[in-house]
Amino acid sequence: MSAAEVLSYVALGDSFTAAPLVPGTEFADGCFRSSGNYPALAAEELGARLKDVSCSGAATADFDERQVMAFNGATERVPPQLRAVRPGTDVVTVGIGGNDEDLFQTLVQQCTSVATQPGAPCTDLLRESYGDPAGVLDVVGRRVTGVLREIRKQAPEATVVLVGYPRLVADRPCPAMPLAEGDVALLADLESELNDALRRAARTARAEYLDMHPVSEGHEVCSDDPWVNGRITDQTRALAFHPFEEGQQAVADELVTLLR
Repeated sequence: MSAAEVLSYVALGDSFTAAPLVPGTEFADGCFRSSGNYPALAAEELGARLKDVSCSGAATADFDERQVMAFNGATERVPPQLRAVRPGTDVVTVGIGGNDEDLFQTLVQQCTSVATQPGAPCTDLLRESYGDPAGVLDVVGRRVTGVLREIRKQAPEATVVLVGYPRLVADRPCPAMPLAEGDVALLADLESELNDALRRAARTARAEYLDMHPVSEGHEVCSDDPWVNGRITDQTRALAFHPFEEGQQAVADELVTLLR
């Protein structure tokens, strides 16, 4: 699809799409959506009209149900993201799945909190929480497939792109991403397997898949040129364990290339 053919663009997704604290971030009913996220950057490059309803903390259920956001004692109810998709929509991008079954919280936040324990404490945690993580990823993949099919129903002529997640874990831990040595390989494998599940979902639903896993190699949290922040929030750049501006620009570049 050429830039001239792109009339309307709807962006759906979680915080890896919304990009909280990437300049300049708006409260957006608690969604903390950045005007420097990849949908905004790609829309500007393509000359598209953007409707961005991505929201931090979103899971697949929040695409057809109201997402409840609590912040500073206030509660906001965000409309279902799928409401933004209309029959005349030309492009829909989707970045979702990582928050389902508390995957992101477990793989990143909880695993880093037990990093000083001996052995492979996160591996034990995963087994206790999920039994077989591969089975959980299959469930997530089926949910994402359902989301993509619903988008197809609502905008049958749209180009639908499922955007995968970038790498966070490399072959070594570091202070920004503290992990027990015995857990590093498992977490790297699970990142890859999550993206494999998303790729299968896109194929099943006849959507495009933008695979950021290979593209982001060498840009993990512990690398010299990270695209994702580590465990300490930087109020001027990115929320903890969330993409920097550089990571958003990388996704936008790949997206523009795919759409053109």
